[in-house]
Amino acid sequence: MGAATIARRPLRRRVLGRHPLGLAFVSPYVLFLAAIFAYPLGFAVYMSLHDYFFAAPGAVVDRPWVGLHNFSTALGDPDVRASFVHVGVFIAINVPLTVIIALGLAVALNAAVPFRGFLRAAYYIPYVTASVAVVAVWLWLFSRTGLVNTVLGPLAPSPSWLVNSHLAMPMIAVYVAWKQAGFFILLYLAALQNVPKELYDAAAVDGATRWRSFLSVTVPGVRPATVLVVVLAVITGGNLFTEPYLLTGGGGPDGASTTPVLLMYQRGIEQGQPDVAAAIGIILVAIVLALSLLSRKLLEGRD
Repeated sequence: MGAATIARRPLRRRVLGRHPLGLAFVSPYVLFLAAIFAYPLGFAVYMSLHDYFFAAPGAVVDRPWVGLHNFSTALGDPDVRASFVHVGVFIAINVPLTVIIALGLAVALNAAVPFRGFLRAAYYIPYVTASVAVVAVWLWLFSRTGLVNTVLGPLAPSPSWLVNSHLAMPMIAVYVAWKQAGFFILLYLAALQNVPKELYDAAAVDGATRWRSFLSVTVPGVRPATVLVVVLAVITGGNLFTEPYLLTGGGGPDGASTTPVLLMYQRGIEQGQPDVAAAIGIILVAIVLALSLLSRKLLEGRD
């Protein structure tokens, strides 16, 4: 009996013999991921490499292989390139803002403050509220005659916030950071519970101020949560569709808030170019994956 056979036998017995119930529990989720992620992604790759178009059910059509033609068409479109720049602006504003707001409020709510339970629920309400309802409130606040412009008076920007080509995408980034803050606050609150109190006591004995304790104890202690928050925020930026569609009327003004996902909808559904839309999607997946891995590498550091 070979050494490789002896080495494999315990693993096989452990996976198939000791935990058959575990495999039974895991298999539905594996099938779920294959159905909603693996198959659509593979089909999108197929569409992007062929001259694909929608046809009547049952019709026999020829969809020839075109290689990277759809990718060159997508990258050659200035609107597509601009949409990736817009997402870059969104991520550059939204990710740091999300981390600062969520961590700051989580630290405050983790302390013994009055009405702590009520405040935790209040910050979570925008996250669970339907986007259409929240957008209506946001539009009322930041419209030309809205509450914010009324308060600012002559200091209000012209054109107004969401119809200003320079302010539309930054406003969307602020809106998303505000709406999703409740979820990320919960992540940080859970992480703060795992930071040993002894570290704060040791810092106090050494004469550290609250700010120094925050930088030296809290920030390193919640680093795993920060990695998760940053990665999720980057993925949110890559999937940005609902917010610009509702807040700026589909990427306005003059395409200043158009995103790749919004362009995929326009090219694939409205203009009947699903192959080009699929190519945009594959490029977006690659960029978001690269940014997520880079963010994780930079934030995790060395153990």
